[in-house]
Amino acid sequence: MLTKILRVVKNFYFATGVGLLTWMLFFDANDIISQIRNSLKLGDLETDLVYYDEKIKEVEIQRQSILGNPRLQEKYARENYLMKKPNEDVYVLVNEKNEPIEK
Repeated sequence: MLTKILRVVKNFYFATGVGLLTWMLFFDANDIISQIRNSLKLGDLETDLVYYDEKIKEVEIQRQSILGNPRLQEKYARENYLMKKPNEDVYVLVNEKNEPIEK
């Protein structure tokens, strides 16, 4: 039994296969640790993708409502970019949640 195992271990193809497998698992640029790390990073990026898709939809809805109304365009520019006319001060009133109070 022991002689069979030694004969298999001494076999050139077996030793080459074990060496290649060791190289691929631990020393190659695409080793198993890198694959796991990349898989976890991919999951994080897919989560970010969902978040940013939702934000894009919100901005598109806001953009459509603002572009259709010149009064809202002026209000948006004044509140978010603090644009003002000469000799004028802009005050943005906010509630406890730091959200602008609508008139």
